[in-house]
Amino acid sequence: MKKLILILVLTLGLYGYSQILEPVEWHTTVEKISGTEYELVATAAIDKGWHLYSQNVPEGGPIPTTFIFKTHADYQLIGKVSEEEGRTVNDPVFNMRIKFFDDKAEFRQLIKVLNKELSIVKGEVEFMVCDDARCLPPSYIDLVFNIKESKPTKTASNTETVSNTETVSGSFQLQDSNKATQLVDPVKWSTSVEKISEKEYILIATATIEDKWHLYAQNVPENGPIPTHFDYKLLDGVKLLGKTLEPKGITVMDKVFEMEITYFKNSAEFKQKIEVLNNNIASVQAEVVYMACNDRQCTAPTYKDLVFDLTQATKAKTDIVVEYPEAKKSSNKGLWAIFFIAFLSGFAALLTPCVFPMIPMTVSFFTKQSKTKAKGIKNAVIYGISIIIIYLVLGIAVTAVFGADALNAMATNVWFNLIFFLLLIVFALSFLGAFEIVLPSKWVNNVDKQADRGGLIGIFFMALALALVSFSCTGPIVGTLLVEAASKGGIAPIVGMLGFSLAIALPFALFAAFPGWLNSLPKSGGWLNTVKVVLGFLEMALAFKFLSQADLVLQLHFLEREVFIAIWIAIFGTLALYLFGKIKLPHDSPLTHISVGRLSLGLIVLSFTIYMIPGLWGAPLNLISAFPPPLDYAESPYGVGNSKTGSGTIGVQQDLPEGSHLLAPHQILAFNDYDKGLAYAKKVNKPMMLDFTGWACVNCRKMEQNVWVNDQVLNVLKNDIVLISLYVDDKRKLPEDEVVESKLRPGKKLKYIGQKWSEFQTIKFKTNTQPFYVLLGHDEQNLNDPIGYTPDAEQYYNWLKAGLDNF
Repeated sequence: MKKLILILVLTLGLYGYSQILEPVEWHTTVEKISGTEYELVATAAIDKGWHLYSQNVPEGGPIPTTFIFKTHADYQLIGKVSEEEGRTVNDPVFNMRIKFFDDKAEFRQLIKVLNKELSIVKGEVEFMVCDDARCLPPSYIDLVFNIKESKPTKTASNTETVSNTETVSGSFQLQDSNKATQLVDPVKWSTSVEKISEKEYILIATATIEDKWHLYAQNVPENGPIPTHFDYKLLDGVKLLGKTLEPKGITVMDKVFEMEITYFKNSAEFKQKIEVLNNNIASVQAEVVYMACNDRQCTAPTYKDLVFDLTQATKAKTDIVVEYPEAKKSSNKGLWAIFFIAFLSGFAALLTPCVFPMIPMTVSFFTKQSKTKAKGIKNAVIYGISIIIIYLVLGIAVTAVFGADALNAMATNVWFNLIFFLLLIVFALSFLGAFEIVLPSKWVNNVDKQADRGGLIGIFFMALALALVSFSCTGPIVGTLLVEAASKGGIAPIVGMLGFSLAIALPFALFAAFPGWLNSLPKSGGWLNTVKVVLGFLEMALAFKFLSQADLVLQLHFLEREVFIAIWIAIFGTLALYLFGKIKLPHDSPLTHISVGRLSLGLIVLSFTIYMIPGLWGAPLNLISAFPPPLDYAESPYGVGNSKTGSGTIGVQQDLPEGSHLLAPHQILAFNDYDKGLAYAKKVNKPMMLDFTGWACVNCRKMEQNVWVNDQVLNVLKNDIVLISLYVDDKRKLPEDEVVESKLRPGKKLKYIGQKWSEFQTIKFKTNTQPFYVLLGHDEQNLNDPIGYTPDAEQYYNWLKAGLDNF
């Protein structure tokens, strides 16, 4: 009907005015930004009373202004054509909000010149103009931009784009839906090259980030937001040297993802060192994948092509690519945590039967064998330093043998997770008394002989003898620390061994300096074995974390959330019984009574066990959220025995329609495929709600956790609509028969499911941010204006109700 009205207006306009009208005159200029970057400026001079439509017009509206630039090997388009803010009104004919320009409009396209000899860039503009009485048919005008006549730019390269995007920022207000139907592109990329030598270059990709937006770092923990990733298209003769480096960024504790996340604001510079063995190579191409967010919305994973022009390389300031000093500091917090945990573990090792009795014996040896007290203290200090050196050498050896980066890769590998699991189970069983892990007696005897030599060498071998003799107690703890430190990568094993050895070495030096303190030490006894057993239970619990990680990666659903929590309840419940004296293990002494300390620890463990029980019924268990699988990786996402849908009509899993599932944690019937959701909506005669979301979308989770739980909202979502959740960052590959060429990126194929839904959102709804909600009828037309992040539950409910009333 709207198209019929448009044709009628055009026909009447042409019939009533036989003269040829040309109310828009186009002019072109070129502005030079840098040695290779230029802005093509197309200016439309519009006659009084007429208006020219924007590039972004809702579907079913008038013809938008469209620019087409001919593909050429001598230049590369950077980003999209930007435009001025214009004027937005409610159009009574098309019944929608439409943006247009009066008097004048300026459009800008940023390009990168790849051939210095380039002089002309050609393009074409398609547009339509109207006045209060008529509209003209679409016109097609050729545009010619003369690069040789370019002038220095007066303003920043994307002034209009920033201005336009500021209109979009903070969008999704119900009262102004036009802002919700615009594309946002808050990150602009530029490239440069620095030359180190005849063969080595530094490729620099600079991200300019709009105010209030942020870009995520390359290293984001698993199950976090989408990290920035560079994929270099290497030709023969080009080799990457090391990894792409990035600046420090800002690291925060994200409450939604429950992890530390690093991101960048304003700008970020990424550097990649390469070696070029072929002198004929003039450029290197790459693709960057990234996601940007602000306080209200996130963009879908965005793919941008980058070209690094080697012929325009400038001399490098340094001869190597070094990591920014600030970037190293960002990991300091994690290393301090490793050090603290290792220090506590060393202190726990002190309280085991293999180490604790050695403290008074060793200190007495140094004080009695030394001629002076100062000499005794000195020898004890050297003894402690020797202990530290021995364990540090172990940490350095592990890091050197496997490599700092390899350790991190190992920790995320399925098979190594399984090996870590088995190792920790062996260590746990050893602590529980099933067997003892001991080193060959020949080693111990040879070291013990060296300890008799005296002097510094003798003291060192005394420390080595302690490490070997106490291995049955310290070995499992050291092994566990190295396994856990490996998951952090880098120098974490060295830092861990430093903390562990420092905790063991300190008592020997302190008690040698203050021998009177020995009288305050508790006597050795059965309580030492109790400490050892408690450590065994803790190691057994930790082991299942690694088994769970392997299961998650393989998606075997063998160790789902309920099973993991049940295992931990069993482990800590058994530990509580042991502490209360109800269970006795092989090396335990007779227990005539329970000490206050043991009783207190038992009560703490019992309380923790009881705390975990509601986790079987879907409780989040925030205290241990980093250990069990996520809520949606469960046999029953809503808790053991709970398959109800509240007030919904679907009662059991077998009743679910094809292609649907129950969305945790609210038990809402949802589809992840548009066509299947549409077919079901027609079948049950309900409207659809498209939920453009992402696994890594923070505000999407906030909406689900804080707004969808509202009773009125939840009732609508369960009973009155058909929810279709389309994940724009779904990295599963599309079936072969659905792999098609992208309409937004000609020449590129859509490879992933997320790319399919992201392009669908961009083309149909002229926006690319999430969360984004659309209510549709069976004719696939909007029932009301789409909205995005709406933290006010009442406002969100009113939007739902308005759409239902229109349906």
